[in-house]
Amino acid sequence: MAVQVSTKWLGEMRFESTNPSGHNLFIDAGEENGGKGEGYRPKALMLSGLAGCSGLDVASLIKKMKLQVDDFKIDIDANLTDEHPKIYDKVTMAFHFYGAELNEKKLQKAVDLSIEKYCGVMEMFRQFAELDVQTHFHKK
Repeated sequence: MAVQVSTKWLGEMRFESTNPSGHNLFIDAGEENGGKGEGYRPKALMLSGLAGCSGLDVASLIKKMKLQVDDFKIDIDANLTDEHPKIYDKVTMAFHFYGAELNEKKLQKAVDLSIEKYCGVMEMFRQFAELDVQTHFHKK
């Protein structure tokens, strides 16, 4: 399956990028790198892609398993190497589930299925980074 994205320079350090969904996003450097900070930073966008990929998997599994979850979020902390090309070499991904009736065993299974089987972005990250995935349950 081919995926096409087109990214157009808007001047200075700003770009607009298409997406197969039809929604566009803006990419810009921070002021420290000659930009105005009016868009996503490319490396941070990779982390959002990782969280989004796994989050979609888990949300789908929550629905299929008919689990009671009031809310969940994914926090990512990543270490960027000092030398060029700067890459993420260590990534910690923390799933936080909130609710009064959390089925911890099934939610952990949903996370495990995402990180071990379904999330292609996770597999791509495995090629260059050490991954630490954590699951936290917050009962209300």
